[in-house]
Amino acid sequence: MASQDGAAVSRAPAKELVTIADTRGGVLAAVATYGSWGVLPLLFHQLTPVDPVLVVAHRTLWSLVFVTALLGIGGRFAEVRAVLADPRSLRTMFISALLLGCNWLLYVWAVQSGRVLEASLGYFINPLVNVAIGIVLLGEKQNRWQTVAIVIAAVAIVIQGVALGTLPLVSLGLALTFGFYGYFRKTVSAPSAIGLFVETLLLSPLALAFAVYSWVMHGPGALTGPYILTLVIFTGPATAIPLLFFAYAVRQLRMTTIGMFQYISPSLQFLIGVLVFGEHLSPVGLLSFALIWVSLVIFTVDGLRRRPGVAR
Repeated sequence: MASQDGAAVSRAPAKELVTIADTRGGVLAAVATYGSWGVLPLLFHQLTPVDPVLVVAHRTLWSLVFVTALLGIGGRFAEVRAVLADPRSLRTMFISALLLGCNWLLYVWAVQSGRVLEASLGYFINPLVNVAIGIVLLGEKQNRWQTVAIVIAAVAIVIQGVALGTLPLVSLGLALTFGFYGYFRKTVSAPSAIGLFVETLLLSPLALAFAVYSWVMHGPGALTGPYILTLVIFTGPATAIPLLFFAYAVRQLRMTTIGMFQYISPSLQFLIGVLVFGEHLSPVGLLSFALIWVSLVIFTVDGLRRRPGVAR
């Protein structure tokens, strides 16, 4: 009995260390994800000569090529077959694939149309969507300081909408499509690379059909230039790598925690829209930006205080 108790005690710290390591890995993955997405406007702005639907079509196909190479190197196609053989997982991933495709199209169109600030507002709203999903669908609960942070963020988002002067349909569309994409992605047991492969595989028939149609009807167009063609091909790894990180992060962290990390991406987009693309920033917009960062600081400090070993 003594030896069994001792073994149980020795296993407990190891299990706790694994949990902490998984959480830290999820945090690093979330930072890498949202940092990468934050600078994506720089890429898609360069692709303005290409129709946004065609950009998304190529983005899907080159992402599939990139992930296929990764799975081939790792010898993981047996896992793909297991997911494809599971009707429930396949149905869920079909929904997530459609949501992802809609989000991509809306985002590329927004960047190419000079609406980077409106796109950034959409991803500022997205954490609130994640919070709502976490509370309503996953039964997650908030503590006092998390609630304060969320309320401040909500006020900031309302101010952002007022600053824009119109109902931000693009922003709402981006927030809802990606929020529910994250939810469905979290409910599938497939590993991140496998899940992304299946999603892009499901989207690829539509993507290939449009790419062929565009070529037949309009020719190669802007894709004849080596610079534009290289950028279009680069949309594959530029899309796949952050999504792999994201799929890992949502499986290690709570949806509400993921929601607060989301502020990294729109903050970078916001700065790019103003400083690089010269979009107008009003004093009201600047106020909302400051409030959002206040909410992020509160949430982050509260999270650090609640880490194991930190005195309260």
